[in-house]
Amino acid sequence: MNHIPVLLEEVLVALEARNGGLYLDGTFGAGGYTRAILAAADCRVIGIDRDPAVRPVGEDLKRASGGRFVLVEAPFSAMRNVVADAGGNQVDGIVLDLGVSSMQLDQAERGFSFSRPGPLDMRMSDTGPSAADAVAQLSEKELADIFYIYGEEKKSRRVAAAIVRERAETPFVTTDHLASVVAKAVGGKHTKTHPATRSFQGLRIFVNDELGELVRALSAAEQLLSPLGRLVVVTFHSLEDRIVKTFLRARAGMNAGGSRHMPELEQGPEPSFRLLSRKAIEPSVEEVNVNARSRSAKLRAAIRTEAPSWPIDISLFPNAPSLSRLEASS
Repeated sequence: MNHIPVLLEEVLVALEARNGGLYLDGTFGAGGYTRAILAAADCRVIGIDRDPAVRPVGEDLKRASGGRFVLVEAPFSAMRNVVADAGGNQVDGIVLDLGVSSMQLDQAERGFSFSRPGPLDMRMSDTGPSAADAVAQLSEKELADIFYIYGEEKKSRRVAAAIVRERAETPFVTTDHLASVVAKAVGGKHTKTHPATRSFQGLRIFVNDELGELVRALSAAEQLLSPLGRLVVVTFHSLEDRIVKTFLRARAGMNAGGSRHMPELEQGPEPSFRLLSRKAIEPSVEEVNVNARSRSAKLRAAIRTEAPSWPIDISLFPNAPSLSRLEASS
């Protein structure tokens, strides 16, 4: 399956790459955004991805770019160190395409998708605790919190109880086993969305600390962008978008409003960003028809001002179980 970058034209317009600029693609994946940025201007791009499976794609693009591209294996929250190691201290633009990539979903052995039986893994890197470790070690309450907060699953307690009962008899090692137990616990009529979708999302977000990574990455981007540098973020579900929206609106001197997990922020110091648009940019009907993955996508972008960076917002971190509770089995 060919990878189709979501909101590609809108990302390029928001980023406004220029000749001589240095840009960072914090979620390299299949390299779609990076290729487009390199084609749009005579610039350099640093790609970051914590998934070792993207190395061959990165090596091919490095050879084809004439020295204008380098790929670094790291979480995007480490972007400041990555740029420093490359000999820089500021960048002119940063692109983040959040969530799981289509490459990862298409590989059954990665354990991200319940539509393809595979090992219950879900790790974006090849280190740390897996989803199997989580469902084996966490308490019923911790599992319920993960499904409710990260997956927004209303029947989280029922799902967690079913998992705890099942694991006492048979350990969870495959995606289809977990999906069947979750589906039975959720019950009701099956719609276009699989009944295990929300629980799998919650587990994946937990295993990869995706929201913690996002908060740390946004703060790092604020410190790394040069004045007039641009931050462009594409999200795919409400938890990601809420964090990005709250972060950018607060730093643009606007009151973003709170949520049940992320309280309202008070007015901060001098604005460090200027929003390109008050509202998120969404894909066209034509794009959704061509690429179903774009259906829930939202793009938010902002321009860095000359104001100092703000302290990291602790209130942006959802109150959910910590990944440090787990021990990796591998």
